Amino acid sequence: MKVLLTGGAGFIGSALCRYIIQATQDSVVVLDKLTYAGNLKSLAPVAASDRYHFVQADICNAPAVQQVLNEFQPDVVMHLAAESHVDRSIDGPAAFIQTNIVGTYTLLDACRAYWLQLDTEKKQAFRFHHISTDEVYGDLHGTYDLFTETTPYEPSSPYSASKASSDHLVRAWHRTFGLPVLVTNCSNNYGPYHFPEKLIPLMILNALAGKPLPVYGKGEQIRDWLYVEDHARALYTVVTQGAVGQTYNIGGHNEKKNIDVVRSICALLEELVPEKPAGVKQYSDLISYVTDRPGHDFRYAIDASKIERELGWTPEESFDTGLRKTVQWYLQNKGWWQAVLNGSYQLERLGQGMTNK
Repeated sequence: MKVLLTGGAGFIGSALCRYIIQATQDSVVVLDKLTYAGNLKSLAPVAASDRYHFVQADICNAPAVQQVLNEFQPDVVMHLAAESHVDRSIDGPAAFIQTNIVGTYTLLDACRAYWLQLDTEKKQAFRFHHISTDEVYGDLHGTYDLFTETTPYEPSSPYSASKASSDHLVRAWHRTFGLPVLVTNCSNNYGPYHFPEKLIPLMILNALAGKPLPVYGKGEQIRDWLYVEDHARALYTVVTQGAVGQTYNIGGHNEKKNIDVVRSICALLEELVPEKPAGVKQYSDLISYVTDRPGHDFRYAIDASKIERELGWTPEESFDTGLRKTVQWYLQNKGWWQAVLNGSYQLERLGQGMTNK
């Protein structure tokens, strides 16, 4: 199978690319604009494979997208390219509207034109898999309520509103034009190669540097945490086995308060890195509470029973095992995150042509 993977240099996209190259015989072409969140070092473990190709392009650039489709002739498109940081969407919504909405439209339009000219067998086999978030549902107020595939959309931030819009576009292209689509909505991901602006890597790296660990409000917000490599397996399962037109929610069955996540990180660092920065007695002493962000959703939790029942997928990692693996990875891969923090990782995109192979 040939997979066109948009946003494949990002956190989830790179995990999916590594999984496909390392665990299957499929080929992957990564199409990525290489914004700040795109990191070619995250693809280094598979970059030498002759089944991996990279193209630097913007999904909003219709001719470039069409060229990749025509040249690579993918069997499936897995669409992960998106602006994804809530705080950034509050500070500057325009990029989220452009990439997440206009970009998804551009990609859908190009894929529809490509799909229509395929022969009958390839047309029937083609899939457009749109990867989205549980944030489109808004938040849950009840203690036991869960997001299901039919939960009404009620996005709270510019980010989640832009992702909700892209979800609607994908379903409309299926309903109106017959494009064979799949949609997945996932809970909060964590794991190796996670950009340091996100909660878990930010707390790990700040603690190692003896910097404050900023927690919004009282840290009572609840999230369902999904180990990124479990998510990659789920995405591949959906694109190869999922029913056309269906939505599958993907969750980790790990609801945790933000403050408890931070305390768990501190406890692991006490065990794994007992020699602390100067002036730090305990890592937990670095926890500081900051003003909550506007429109902050209180609780997310996913009902992932459909994907388990219909496709047989369940997460392999508990939060404790996944978090330990994550902390250990950051301790063992200082070169990766130091290059992110000092900005040198972005130098790799200079000189990138249309493709590296």
